[in-house]
Amino acid sequence: LQSQKVVATPKHFVANFVGDGGRDSYAIHFSERLLREIYFPAFKSAIQKGGALSIMAAYNSVDGIPCSCHRWLLTEILRKEWGFKGFVVSDYESVKMIHTHHRVVSSPGEAAKKAVEAGLDVELPSIDCFRELATFLREGKVKEEVIDEAVRKVLRVKEWLGLFDNPYVDPDYAERITNCETHRRLALRAAEESIILLKNDGILPLSKEIGKMAVIGPNAHEVRLGGYSTFGIKAITPLEGIKAKLKNKEIYFAEGCKITGSSRKGFGEAKRVAKRADVAILFMGNSEETEGENKDRCNLALPGVQEDLILEICNVGTPVIVVLINGSAITMEKWIDKVNAILEAWYPGEEGGNAIANVLFGDYNPSGKLPITFPRFTGQLPLYYNPKPTGRRYDYVDLRGAQELFPFGYGLSYTKFRYLNLRIIPERINPTQNVKVLVEVENIGRYDGEEVVQLYLRDCVSSLATPIKQLKKFRKISLKAGERKRVEFVLGFEDLSFLDENFEPIVEPGEFEIMVGGLKGRLEVKEGKR
Repeated sequence: LQSQKVVATPKHFVANFVGDGGRDSYAIHFSERLLREIYFPAFKSAIQKGGALSIMAAYNSVDGIPCSCHRWLLTEILRKEWGFKGFVVSDYESVKMIHTHHRVVSSPGEAAKKAVEAGLDVELPSIDCFRELATFLREGKVKEEVIDEAVRKVLRVKEWLGLFDNPYVDPDYAERITNCETHRRLALRAAEESIILLKNDGILPLSKEIGKMAVIGPNAHEVRLGGYSTFGIKAITPLEGIKAKLKNKEIYFAEGCKITGSSRKGFGEAKRVAKRADVAILFMGNSEETEGENKDRCNLALPGVQEDLILEICNVGTPVIVVLINGSAITMEKWIDKVNAILEAWYPGEEGGNAIANVLFGDYNPSGKLPITFPRFTGQLPLYYNPKPTGRRYDYVDLRGAQELFPFGYGLSYTKFRYLNLRIIPERINPTQNVKVLVEVENIGRYDGEEVVQLYLRDCVSSLATPIKQLKKFRKISLKAGERKRVEFVLGFEDLSFLDENFEPIVEPGEFEIMVGGLKGRLEVKEGKR
């Protein structure tokens, strides 16, 4: 974006969605170590490597101080430590909330003063609070240089954008390029690559010669684009995508139920069309009504009576494929063993219906991998792949077998891949050296496919506790059936280091375990370096 003179705004700084119970914008009581190890790195990288020139402050507080007036975050970390040169913008009305919600000041003007002195430069969406700064300036309650510096940061970015040289835009330009064929192809490809195959007993991919098909569910003939989306262009529903794929085939549709609510009036029709079909595809999940910003749920099961509808259709005897359209993890203990296949499509965008149809019928071999862990039960949360070692057992005493439903990085394919010949060159290094990790990947299945090769690292012994494993590198490759390719990764100081007692990166001498596709190797570091 920056290369195209567009200012990117990473948000929300910091830890906006990880409050108690996973609640949105709840108070955060994290240690500095947790912030630096988990929540700072993405923002630091966006600034130092990506050149971001705007940052949005979060709604939540950190250790009692609202992020929108948190000087340590907005000035000491962002500007002095990371060298941020852009401006900080508030979240929607978050300056006002310093007064109305957090109650750390007694007036909107005091909220503005506290925010601008901490390093926040722009109030969003209006200047309900910042307009009071003029009065505060006249009364000597805020220094002129503080206001000047906030203005200077914004003007500096506008100058970089070239807005002083050419402040006008062509209002018709967006209309000419929006929804063009290039954009539609990109939307289709993005949706295809995002779809994750979670379960498949061999029913997928479906044959285009299939006889009769039932398309069922509250998300089957709806466009779900996620929160803050608009509907100014034509978007393809799953039903439309399937009909376009299977012209002149018998396709029966029944909604079955709504996303929420307890009505089962549509169950009968859904079961009737399922019974007439050779396969039933159920489009279940969530919507803007049930998840999104400021819409927390206490239960990750499918809302309403969707689970009951799945079970009722399974009892008909027709093979069942579930396609999830949603934005968060779903628990499936009640029905996962009763269905033949599960696709996770997320909110797939304007070409989502076509992308789903392409995956269902094998025109695109799914290659997506989970960016989160799916728990078996909501009570397991938070659940993630990279915890630090525990003093006792990891598992729950009332859970048998795998603790997670689907782990981070998981995703099936219509073909099979084999990993072999993992090599680490050299196997002994000092911390200033880079190390190459080589692995071969072979497509041993019947279909061409894509594989996301993932490299995980474990520091075997460290002076401070470090995660049991960490994803350090990944790369997507394409392999035709029977083809083999070599993949090369390079690990350096940043990959091997952790933060010491003073939060400085350090690589200690000792062994590291490297894991790629089920293969393991050892790397030895000969001497430590800060």
